[in-house]
Amino acid sequence: MPLAVYVLALGIFTQGTSEFMLSGLLPNLASDLGVSIPDAGLLISAFAIGMVVGAPALAIATLSWPRRTALVALQLVFVGAHVAGALAPGYGVLFGTRVVSALAYAGFWGVAVATAVSLVPKEMTSRAVAVVAGGLTLATIVGVPAGTVLSQVSGWRAAFWAVAVATVVSAVGALLTVPSGRGGRVERPSARAELRAMARPQLWLSYAITAFAFGAVIVTFSYLAPVLIEVSGLPTSWVPGVLALFGIGGLIGMTVGGRVGGAHPVRTIVVGGAVLVVASALLAVAAANPVVTITLVFALGVAGYVTNPALQSRVFALAPGAPTLAIAGNTSAFNVGNTLAPMFGGLAIGAGFGFASVAWVGAGLGAAGVAAALVAGHLRRRSRSDQEFRIAAGRV
Repeated sequence: MPLAVYVLALGIFTQGTSEFMLSGLLPNLASDLGVSIPDAGLLISAFAIGMVVGAPALAIATLSWPRRTALVALQLVFVGAHVAGALAPGYGVLFGTRVVSALAYAGFWGVAVATAVSLVPKEMTSRAVAVVAGGLTLATIVGVPAGTVLSQVSGWRAAFWAVAVATVVSAVGALLTVPSGRGGRVERPSARAELRAMARPQLWLSYAITAFAFGAVIVTFSYLAPVLIEVSGLPTSWVPGVLALFGIGGLIGMTVGGRVGGAHPVRTIVVGGAVLVVASALLAVAAANPVVTITLVFALGVAGYVTNPALQSRVFALAPGAPTLAIAGNTSAFNVGNTLAPMFGGLAIGAGFGFASVAWVGAGLGAAGVAAALVAGHLRRRSRSDQEFRIAAGRV
């Protein structure tokens, strides 16, 4: 695997830490800014909204740029937004910086995955995607717990400064290792050609599966700190360790998904989604038991990330003519789930159902994802049968 692919994973790690670290910062951040935890949770949705809009928009805007230029420029915008966030005087300014950060991160995701795929042989596409996406899993294992500890010791603003510094390091790495041109085996397409390749209905069904699947896990993860403290009765000092356990489960899931997702994408998505539904439902009813909760958090990490490589690599198979825009669309789909799920979770908490109710929201979203995956599998089998019939008819 080329060194540049691992450097791109580092970029996802540094920025992905920011995407998820609020799950461990919410109590301190809400107290400091004088807002409720559900309102603080909307900062997660703000980031996700920026990614929904930014992924396709920036994929088109940077399509003609050399990929190294795009990658470095987007990371520098991300750094600037985090410096502004660390200095934010109040909730409104911080909300705005989260949107800008997400716009840059979304653009980076799309270009990074397309770049990684262009640097490896076609048969290594799924592995390259898994390596880059693995940066996000590593963020949940190392970055998010570290940010939580830093927040507890030095305040939530210190976590924002740390992310800014780490992203500068990853930008320098990209500058040194990513080829200056488009690179690799992917030809530079026009925006019109990429848009034409996006017209396939199966691709949009895949996006729907992505939104449901990721929303199912992120809604519980977003409010995990208050669930652990207020419902399970764990001390605050335990939160970083449990968040790291979630990340370890995610790394295991990502590794397994990277190996089996390419050959059996729909089956991987269905099985992973079913486990996610069961684990979420069990957490909703047993969150008061700390041992059960910690075990289920690990299971959520495995189930939540085992589908990721299949969801990412499947869009390349469905839209080979849109290597940048297709993955950008999938990034948007991830963040449709990331936007709506914390909002739904906040509504459940605000309605008086308690912090553990967010797991019921996750179970419902997971069930919708499984249903959509089963429909996709049926359509795939029918399409294959129709193709075989046409081939047989042509031979008669």
